[in-house]
Amino acid sequence: MPITSSVSDDGREISIRVEGRFDFSLHKSFREAYSLADARKTRYQIDLSRAEYIDSAALGMLLLLRERAGGDDASIRISGCRDEIQRILQVSRFHELFHVE
Repeated sequence: MPITSSVSDDGREISIRVEGRFDFSLHKSFREAYSLADARKTRYQIDLSRAEYIDSAALGMLLLLRERAGGDDASIRISGCRDEIQRILQVSRFHELFHVE
């Protein structure tokens, strides 16, 4: 399954793992994954360690998550990025909007 997610025991953190291609085909499942809890009271951990590809649609999905989670007040970490994905996030200046590890 390309998107897997889990909610912490206290319901305050959602972990989402993306596998393979992170593109528009995952829009619905990504949205469902981050909709598991009250957005403004939740921290998000996006694990891209198994993502092989990311496109502009995926960047848009991350921005939608950020907006839903409170914009500048959102707590979203993106981790495990391969070099190619890390470069895309930096060129797109996502490191200024998200905590990228």
